[in-house]
Amino acid sequence: MIPVNEPLLQGNEKKYLAECIDTGWISSEGPFVRGFEEQFSDFIGVKHGISVCNGTAALETALYAIGVGEGDEVILPSFTIISCVTACLRLGAKPVLVDIVPDTWTMDVSQVEAKITPKTKAVMPVHMYGHPVEMDPLFQLQENYGFKIIEDAAQVQGAEYYSVHRGGKWLKCGAMGDIAATSFYANKIITTGEGGMVVTENDDYAQRARSYQNLCFRPEERFFHTELGYNFRMSNIQAAVGLAQCEQIEAFISIKRKLGEQYAKELASVKGIRFMPIQPWAKSVYWMYCVELDPALGIEASTIQAYLREKGIGTRPFFKGMHAQPVFWEKGLFEGEAYPQTDLAYKYGFYLPSGLTLTADQVSEVTACLQEALKAALPV
Repeated sequence: MIPVNEPLLQGNEKKYLAECIDTGWISSEGPFVRGFEEQFSDFIGVKHGISVCNGTAALETALYAIGVGEGDEVILPSFTIISCVTACLRLGAKPVLVDIVPDTWTMDVSQVEAKITPKTKAVMPVHMYGHPVEMDPLFQLQENYGFKIIEDAAQVQGAEYYSVHRGGKWLKCGAMGDIAATSFYANKIITTGEGGMVVTENDDYAQRARSYQNLCFRPEERFFHTELGYNFRMSNIQAAVGLAQCEQIEAFISIKRKLGEQYAKELASVKGIRFMPIQPWAKSVYWMYCVELDPALGIEASTIQAYLREKGIGTRPFFKGMHAQPVFWEKGLFEGEAYPQTDLAYKYGFYLPSGLTLTADQVSEVTACLQEALKAALPV
C-alpha cells in the first residue's frame, strides 16, 4: 500500500521524548513547549507562538484572541474543513461563505466585498493544499473596511506570497494577517501527532490567546475567572516531537517541492485531468498533490479513487462544501446558498500520496496507475 501520507520521524524525536520521560516533564509545564513555540514562531517570522492541543482549538483560540464573539460575522470559503465554521459557532459568531477560484481551490477574494456588513469582524483566508490565497485584494479591503484577517495556515507551513500591496516582497503564510492558526496533525509538514499553534505579531492578541488556551486563569489570582476559557494546552511530549520536527522543516519543504515537481512533470501529458498550478505570486509547499478530473470525461473522483484503492494506492477526497452540510441546515445556516466551484471541486477532485516518506519510484507508480484508472473508466 502506498499511503496518502506517512510522517518522517528521523531527527531528535526519540531523544527529546526520552528526556521528557527521564525528567518527568510530560505536561504542558515542560520546557519543550516554550522551546517549540519560540522556534516555530521564529520560522514564521512573528513574535508570538501559542501552542494548543489541535488545529481546531487553534482556530477558536485565534478568533477569540482578536475579539470575535456573539453576533459577529466571519467571512470564509465554503471549501474548507468543518473546524473553521465550528470555531465561529462556538464563539457565537456567524460564518459567512464565499466560493473558491477553480484553479487553486482557494478563496475567491473577489466575492468577499459583497459579503461585508457592519457585523463583519474578520475574514478567514484558508490557504489550500500548500498554496496561498491571493492576499493583496484582502489587504486593500481591510484598509477600506477595518476587519481583522485570520489566516488558516494549517496546510502551508513555509509557503510564501508575493505582495505588491505591501512593498513588493515575499511574505510567509501565517505572518500576513493579524493572527493565524495552524495544525500539526500527523499529515502536516511538521507534526506533533495532534496539536496546533496560534501565531501573531500582536502582543495583546498573544496574551488573550494564551489565556484562552489555559482556562482564562487570572494572573493575579489563579482560580478566579472573569472570562470562560478552555484547556487547549499542548503537552511537553507533543512539543518535544514538534521541536524535533521544526528543526527539520526546511528539509521537509524541500522534499515536498521535489515530489510536487515530479508529479507535475509526469502528469503533464495526461489528458482529462488538471493538477495543482502554482501562481506567479506564490511559493507553494505542495502539502498535498491534488488533481481534478475534467467534467467532460463523465467520471467522478470517487470512481478513480476506488480503482486506485484496489491497486494499493491511497487517496483522499476534496472537501465537501460547508453549504452542503446537513448539520448546518438544521441550524438555519446557508439555506439555499450555492457555491458551484466548491461543488465541482468536491465532485471531481482528490489528492494523491504526498507524504514525506514517498519515493520517486512510488510517484511514478502512482502516476502510471492513475493513467490506467482513467483508461479503465472511460467508455470504449
